[in-house]
Amino acid sequence: MAMASTDTGTLFRSEFRGSASEYFGIWIVNILLTIVTLGIYSAWAKVRRKRYFYGNTYLAGHSFDYHATGKQIFLGRVIVFIVFAILNVISTAFPLAGVVTPFVFLALFPFLIVRSLLFNARVTSYRNIRFDFYGKSWGAFTAIVLGGLVAVLSLGILAPLASRWSNRYIINNLAYGDRAFRTDPQIGALYRAWLLPAAMFVIGLAILAAIGVAFAWPIFQEFMAARYDGSEQMQILISIVMLYGIMLPMIILYVMVGVLYGAAVRNVVLNSTLFDGKHPLHSDISPFRYFWIVLSNTVVTLATIGLMRPWAAVREHRYLTSHTGLRATEEIGTVMASIQASGSAFSAEYMDLEGMDFGF
Repeated sequence: MAMASTDTGTLFRSEFRGSASEYFGIWIVNILLTIVTLGIYSAWAKVRRKRYFYGNTYLAGHSFDYHATGKQIFLGRVIVFIVFAILNVISTAFPLAGVVTPFVFLALFPFLIVRSLLFNARVTSYRNIRFDFYGKSWGAFTAIVLGGLVAVLSLGILAPLASRWSNRYIINNLAYGDRAFRTDPQIGALYRAWLLPAAMFVIGLAILAAIGVAFAWPIFQEFMAARYDGSEQMQILISIVMLYGIMLPMIILYVMVGVLYGAAVRNVVLNSTLFDGKHPLHSDISPFRYFWIVLSNTVVTLATIGLMRPWAAVREHRYLTSHTGLRATEEIGTVMASIQASGSAFSAEYMDLEGMDFGF
């Protein structure tokens, strides 16, 4: 049990006790059964995966538990699929209705987000005590949907503001038993987390633009020549090369800075979070170390045609887990006993909660 005592309390670091070899057995069976059942088993595969990772993640000597069933997740996916199918059919049969259907989905999206957050909280437990979520759809719309639009329309300049909205909405509506989590990440700290990724993105765009001018101009000249010569196949080929040559590097750059920004925001948000008003959460991941783990995991997974995916998943989860914790300002046993005494503990046999996971 990783712990460290200071004047501000005892820091309990979480730890992952699983292994890549153990998870490989679960993963390969999940993959094979998902293929054989044409994807239907993927819902049950998700349950097996989460139960393994949750059950091997420990905090103060006790593991987490995941209580969802494959049926709940499968039904949630079916409902989402049916909704999308209906909207698609309506748009195809009535083209004018296609203008309305995106707004219908936009209206449904916050509800789906809330139901998913509620479901995932309630099927998660620690020391036989469930988590819970109290957020409403309007809050999800303003904090997540509008926040996302603000970040996009401002070209990322207001991304820290959007991060603050979404994290405050999620964490401030989260509870463990009858004890609440509260966070109030400062906008200044979030912008400090944003500065380096933003600078890297701008510099990366400048480099890509310079490379594009050097290499894309000759290709563009070939395209124009093919257009005048009437070579349709050459036009298509050059168009594809130009499209991927421009879009793919930009997507890769966006993902890279997104990983760095997400890691830095995680530290800011969790270090600003209190449990039960007096126990701070803790996160000290290194954004660049985490980026290297994500990058090398991706390379190794692709190089092995996916066979090293279990190793990559365990490696990433172990790193995040080992750099996350709770600083208890009271004896941890006393804290748990007070929560259990309040009547907020659920028995382990109470497994069949109402609800479905919509995947958001």
